[in-house]
Amino acid sequence: MAQVLEFKLPDLGEGLTEAEIVRWLVAVGDVVAIDQPVVEVETAKAMVEVPCPYGGVVTARYGEEGTELPVGAPLITVAVGSPDAAAVGPAGEPAAEAEGSGNVLVGYGTQAPARRRRRVRTQLTVANGTAPAAPAPAPAPTLTPEPAAPESLAPQGPVPVISPLVRKLARDNGVDLHALRGTGPDGLILRADVEAALRVEATAPPTTAPPTAASEGTRIPLKGVRGAVAEKLSRSRREIPDATCWVDADATELLRARAAMNATGAPKISLVALLARICAAALARFPELNSYVDTEAREVVQLPGVHLGFAAQTERGLVVPVVRDAHTRDAESLTAEFARLTEAARAGRLTPGELTGGTFTLNNYGVFGVDGSTPIINHPEAAMLGVGRIVPKPWVHEGELAVRQVVQLSLTFDHRVCDGGTAGGFLRYVADCVEQPAVLLRTV
Repeated sequence: MAQVLEFKLPDLGEGLTEAEIVRWLVAVGDVVAIDQPVVEVETAKAMVEVPCPYGGVVTARYGEEGTELPVGAPLITVAVGSPDAAAVGPAGEPAAEAEGSGNVLVGYGTQAPARRRRRVRTQLTVANGTAPAAPAPAPAPTLTPEPAAPESLAPQGPVPVISPLVRKLARDNGVDLHALRGTGPDGLILRADVEAALRVEATAPPTTAPPTAASEGTRIPLKGVRGAVAEKLSRSRREIPDATCWVDADATELLRARAAMNATGAPKISLVALLARICAAALARFPELNSYVDTEAREVVQLPGVHLGFAAQTERGLVVPVVRDAHTRDAESLTAEFARLTEAARAGRLTPGELTGGTFTLNNYGVFGVDGSTPIINHPEAAMLGVGRIVPKPWVHEGELAVRQVVQLSLTFDHRVCDGGTAGGFLRYVADCVEQPAVLLRTV
């Protein structure tokens, strides 16, 4: 006889207490294997897939896409030991009845099931195994003309939509999928159905709004990655007395050195990797900038290793992946790690461990076509090196005016950890390495 087990949103680590459902990966009635990902969620740190520790038949899902759930809230229920679909393990072997893997999230280890907590039913939508009859196909989508039903009588369960992109299109434009009749097979809602509903709304007469509605503007919730970034930047501004110094540098020789490296047939070296090597060498000379302030102990803590963060812009906002032990890596290793973390950032697959623990940040804002910036320090770090675009400019080279490849470098630093002399010395050393890469040979 099947036993129905409830799987709850697990503790995702790093002090995270909630997550938003981005995309369901299973439907009611699907057979799932032990440790199979069942839902994709976004936390304040990253986008992650949550695996279910049970194998069996999905009997219910809790929460629509876009719903924010607290840790411990129910996600799905699974019938384990069902005669129709026996629980299976990752390799297809039968699993013991009423047992799971114990895993709660890939990359976060295992733990016992979380203790039972009170369900937050006001935020949840439950889909049981009994599906309502599909509406008859219609030649074009129509909006339900009747007044909206009370919340307790609102349609329950997921709406059949052809793809997550169509669901996102509806959510972004405020289209209620429950109010649409899909023109696809068995009432499946297509992209054309959502677009047609938007055209209907665009031609509908405007409704009377309160006098202040027009002046309120569009409200965008500060949650997930963007909310975490906002909170961290605000804290940095409140707690860190920062200052910025900058210098122009002739990067012509650095570009030539990189071109020579990449002409050998070996793996290509990125410019950001060379800048990272320069940062690591500079921090070895000026360790005050590889530190943080322990405000409770009133101490500056200088760190032995360089874990180099770098700013990466994604569709979900600004994130700062961290290259571990950057001071021990050569240019090839740094190039490969920057590429891996950048790809993971764009795909929303960075783990909390890859987004925390940095000791110094490299910010290449030149990719946005700007020369300079005064960035906000990535709390609780003590400094950030900014790199502008590299462009040809008139420059006095060896006593003569010439066109050279010039870049503006800036250093924003916590004035509690050092004075301007130390910050200026660090920045000047970085500029010297950019202008004369052979300077790095002294520290290799």
